[in-house]
Amino acid sequence: MTRSLRRDLYAAGAAALLVTVAVLVGRPRTSTLLVGWPPLLASWDPHLGPGTPAAVLVAAATVAYGPGLAARLPWRALLPLAWGTALAWILSLALIDGWHRGIARRLTTRYEYLQVIDRFDDIPGTLRTFTDHILLTSPDHWPAHIAGHPPAATLTFVLLDRLGLRGGGGAGMWCIVIGATACVAVLVTIRALADERLARRAAPFLVLAPAAVWMGTSADAYFAAVAAWAVALLALAVTRGSLGCAGASGLLFGLTCYLSYGLTLVALIAATVLALGRPGIRARPALLLPLLAGLAVVPALFTLAGFDWWEAYRLLVTRYRQGAGGIRPYGYWVWANLACTVLITGLATAAGLRRTGAVLLRRVRRVRQEGGAHCGATTRLALLVTAALAALLIADLSGMSKAETERIWLPFAVWLLPAGALLTHPRAWLAAQAVLALLLNHLLRTGW
Repeated sequence: MTRSLRRDLYAAGAAALLVTVAVLVGRPRTSTLLVGWPPLLASWDPHLGPGTPAAVLVAAATVAYGPGLAARLPWRALLPLAWGTALAWILSLALIDGWHRGIARRLTTRYEYLQVIDRFDDIPGTLRTFTDHILLTSPDHWPAHIAGHPPAATLTFVLLDRLGLRGGGGAGMWCIVIGATACVAVLVTIRALADERLARRAAPFLVLAPAAVWMGTSADAYFAAVAAWAVALLALAVTRGSLGCAGASGLLFGLTCYLSYGLTLVALIAATVLALGRPGIRARPALLLPLLAGLAVVPALFTLAGFDWWEAYRLLVTRYRQGAGGIRPYGYWVWANLACTVLITGLATAAGLRRTGAVLLRRVRRVRQEGGAHCGATTRLALLVTAALAALLIADLSGMSKAETERIWLPFAVWLLPAGALLTHPRAWLAAQAVLALLLNHLLRTGW
């Protein structure tokens, strides 16, 4: 066993220990932590379901053939295959709980968006008064998820309903199908900013993510995809000099901020993309014009409609403290949230983050010795992963994400998964990822 592999195993072991401590410390305190199976919002319920055979088959096939296919398939064939496999993985895991409980019912609970569809008959009028119903003490206050997000999140499901995708089944499949594209967006970004070899190595880890347990069915999977495509289009804009990609990226970044307040932190990943793409911006500074113009579109539309983002966020902070956020102890969740992150990204990502840190340390030493070394593909990937980790840590320290981060942090988690590209013995690590996801979905009933 090499020294690097031994250190990878130490990192994975430390991550597993963090989860174990979070479980042992949290189990006697469920009444104040307000989750059924700390650190997850779940309940212990070993079960099998109709999705079990398909999930096992997808996992086994991806472990056995994923790295090889990712290495040799034409790029244009790899992307749809990655999306299709991720979709099959998410869908089969969701169907372990059956169609009704695993998909159709998820977005119809009393906390969810479909509960308020009929209150958006007059969309402009609802937007003007949206902030009047955020606080728990306000008349007809919004359910938790509606109050906790800007109105673009709810409007998505209102528009789906009007287009004919009514009910929890249609909304759930929307989140699964769109959410599965997040892995493609990350691959496109890595290829544009780092290189194709690393993107190919990352592909199986993005496809076979334990996060798939929560991507089906959660609106946060949809949010993750929108944010990921905003970053991917920005990467294409700065590397190809595309004004169209720059404008589309800005448009999606604006939408991202109106889907979730916390996703403003995706700006850290975007800033890293801009830093890595400086040569492209210097060659064509006009790229910034459509980027900024696109970025202004969604905020301008909602502001003109009467929705005040800043006022809504201020009220949300109060609402959060009125509810579970005011009861759940920061002292536990500030580190137990990281245990949730281990569960959605897997032990392979923990080992990959160890390698990410090592890459950046070598880069720092090289710069000190040589006074300005070339930033290689591996370093560029490490910087992208580190930006996502920094965004996640800021969200953690803010105290506005105490629990349920296995769902809320999906948009950041998808950018940590590519750290697996830095690992040796990929099939063994992929097997660990698959086993973790299968155990979680078969032993626990997840929910929100």
